[in-house]
Amino acid sequence: MAGLHLPGTFMKKKERYEQVIQYFNHTMPVAETELLYGNPYELIVAVILSAQCTDKRVNMITPLFFQHFPDACSLAASEQDAVFQVIKSCSYPNSKAKNLLGMAKMLVEKFGGTVPDNMDDLLQLPGVGRKTANVILSVAFRKPAMAVDTHVFRVSTRIGLVSNAKNPYQAEMQLVKNIPAEQIHIAHHWLILHGRYVCKARNPECHSCGLRPFCLYYKKNHTT
Repeated sequence: MAGLHLPGTFMKKKERYEQVIQYFNHTMPVAETELLYGNPYELIVAVILSAQCTDKRVNMITPLFFQHFPDACSLAASEQDAVFQVIKSCSYPNSKAKNLLGMAKMLVEKFGGTVPDNMDDLLQLPGVGRKTANVILSVAFRKPAMAVDTHVFRVSTRIGLVSNAKNPYQAEMQLVKNIPAEQIHIAHHWLILHGRYVCKARNPECHSCGLRPFCLYYKKNHTT
């Protein structure tokens, strides 16, 4: 790609963001969640199930789940053990069954069975923390929300998009500040997918990574 800097070249953070966005716009113009879902209710169920569990495993569970519990009303009317039996192959099925049931009951009782489209309301739901809420806002409602999971935190720090962030919230604030609002929802997927398949935690594939010309981690560990 034209205009990319050589490793070791000094680059201001603004320019680093521009180069990273340019790279992903060119190489990954379409980036979406790997969770299978058809509506916000199905997405929130899938995201709750995905905590410390692979998307592949979740996608094996959700088809049967949605046959049994196609909407918030049917899930809210069920029993925890019935939910557990359907999701028991995922991680932490007891706590997730409890959270899914509580989430559905609150959706029905407080939100008319509809998944809310704002952070304050989403955070009231059992099993929904800030990361999950941001996923719902970004994926289901295309809002400029940045969910920071372990992949996003690792990749954004390694590249140099985020500096001195002590927790996911601080990383989120830096990313949202520097990425154009209209691209935040896709940037979330860029960073997750890059972390999942290229910038892996233990063995990052630096030598085949197209971001290495402007990656601080590559500069530090692979250049002199």
